[in-house]
Amino acid sequence: MEYDQQKARQLRFAVGLTACVLAAEIAGGLWTRSLALLSDAGHVFSDVFSLALSLLALRLASLPPTDRHSYGLHRAEILAALVNGLSLLGICVLIGREAYVRFQEPPEVRSVEMLIIAALGMAANGVVAFRLQGHSHGDINLRSAYLHVVGDLLASVGVVVGAGVIAITGWHVIDPAISVGIGVIILVGAVRVTFESVHVLLEGVPPGIDLNTVVQEMSAVEGVLGVHHLHAWSVCSNLAALSAHVNVCEDSEAERSRIRKELEKLLQERFGFQATTLQIECEPPTHEEGVLRHFRHGLESVHAHGHDHEHTDVHGHDNHGDREHEHHHKDESSSS
Repeated sequence: MEYDQQKARQLRFAVGLTACVLAAEIAGGLWTRSLALLSDAGHVFSDVFSLALSLLALRLASLPPTDRHSYGLHRAEILAALVNGLSLLGICVLIGREAYVRFQEPPEVRSVEMLIIAALGMAANGVVAFRLQGHSHGDINLRSAYLHVVGDLLASVGVVVGAGVIAITGWHVIDPAISVGIGVIILVGAVRVTFESVHVLLEGVPPGIDLNTVVQEMSAVEGVLGVHHLHAWSVCSNLAALSAHVNVCEDSEAERSRIRKELEKLLQERFGFQATTLQIECEPPTHEEGVLRHFRHGLESVHAHGHDHEHTDVHGHDNHGDREHEHHHKDESSSS
């Protein structure tokens, strides 16, 4: 994967600006004694951490494959996203604990100063979110960083509103209440990014892919008798891989090559698999290979066409076998 200079430039800009916001909100939170502002500073810290990791992961993912890492270092972005999610979960715990203490005895907050600092942070987060938005689609690494920034933008809006309420009403308990709301926003994003990262690390099927549909469309290609030992997984957010054994009825090397190329084109254009490994087998599928099986610890997918058009459902039930059993039962009834 080539190093994306435009993404890197946007990330460097975002790291620099959010680092300035972090310094301002830490100083401002201590000065104004606002937990909401300090909570937002905690979120901004995670933003800086997230963006820096994203920048590092982008660089690592562009490095070529080696003898030790045949896919290169694409999964660095997944590790970065996982660390981001876990760091956010830790921040949620800290915010919740401090908010509980402040609900008992709400301290007096300098609302005007709090309002000014929060407004500056909100403006900076808005600029960063706008610049990252166009690059966050289809890239879990940049999306996790983008979610950090958007969450902090929403949190900054809450702090600004809270500061205005305190300035008008003097109701200081609104400060820890806003911090709890910020914690919930952080928690939602953290859980989502963490689960997505773990799913990729566990080599789960890429999002939006139905393996039954994949098998059916592969089996519909002319010359294909069946597909089995099919596995699909995500190397990273924008690199999906698939391997499968394909039974064909062609002995010609040219025909086998045509079938492979057609399958690879189908898998890439229809399902988005960029890395495919297909083993072509010039023999009809066995009965065991003609059954689509779901295993507890893995998945072996098979879809076979016979001349009698037997049908196998997704649960592994062989309807052709059921018809044979029914026919045999009728024969016994007739003889009796």
